[in-house]
Amino acid sequence: MSLADEVAAGQSGIEQLRALMSSGRRPGIGIALDFNLVEVGDGCAVFTGTPGQHAYNPLGIVHGGYAATLLDSACGCAVHTRLKAGQSYSTLELKIAYHKAITDRTGPMRAEGHVVTLGRRVAFAEARLSDATGRLHASATSTLLVIE
Repeated sequence: MSLADEVAAGQSGIEQLRALMSSGRRPGIGIALDFNLVEVGDGCAVFTGTPGQHAYNPLGIVHGGYAATLLDSACGCAVHTRLKAGQSYSTLELKIAYHKAITDRTGPMRAEGHVVTLGRRVAFAEARLSDATGRLHASATSTLLVIE
């Protein structure tokens, strides 16, 4: 049984995410890139992580995929908080803007996602990735398919 199956049984999206957080367990991507879901609310989700050498590209900075993963997770889970039991979602489109390079000296990062609109079949969300001083490093907009 997958981690998602363990926390999903008949629960709304926000209940699923709260159960996941309280379990102390993380999905594989959170383990691989060392980031955590730390906060959920109605239409919002927050992830934190500290970038390190594990996320470096050959240029000697954190790979853009690290920021994209945190932003995609924040957008997706923000929508997840608004889903009813039995619903799920899939990202259809993710647009990232990179504002400032990230290195292992950047320190802790915070990705905060919010639902912009949620329809019967499609949701729109946005997220921002900032360092501990509040400096913006990347932002995203996302279109997600709501699945019954």
